[in-house]
Amino acid sequence: MPFSLHPRLSAGGHLLGHRDGCQILLKNNALFPWLLIVPEVDEHIEDLHQLSPEQFPAVTQLIRDASLFVTDHFQPSKLNVACIGNIVRQMHIHIVGRSESDPAWPGTVWASEAKKPYNPEAISNIRNAARATLDLRPPHPIDPPL
Repeated sequence: MPFSLHPRLSAGGHLLGHRDGCQILLKNNALFPWLLIVPEVDEHIEDLHQLSPEQFPAVTQLIRDASLFVTDHFQPSKLNVACIGNIVRQMHIHIVGRSESDPAWPGTVWASEAKKPYNPEAISNIRNAARATLDLRPPHPIDPPL
């Protein structure tokens, strides 16, 4: 069965690009610098340890590289990285920059009601920076428009 991005992940973010069999999304909340890495794997694979020995190094390297990008580009005071999936079971890894001044500090971003969508110019700037820094490929022709 071909890979299909979960509708909840798709609706909540902007596709930045692809790398190493993963989609990289920007969560559409400008209050938190927040990327999602979504490995394009079978729907039964939900956690990192379930990746094949060939997939695991590429995904974990992408997590590291995306973490460095969030740290360098947004300069948060703390970085949260997690593969939780309690609500959306499709494997995805959160990389969230946190700061003492963010509206959810020190709690979780998931429980925060604070929302502020990115404007198109900010999305474009982040997408361009991420593509250059992370060596991302543009979306596939069959991907939905950004």
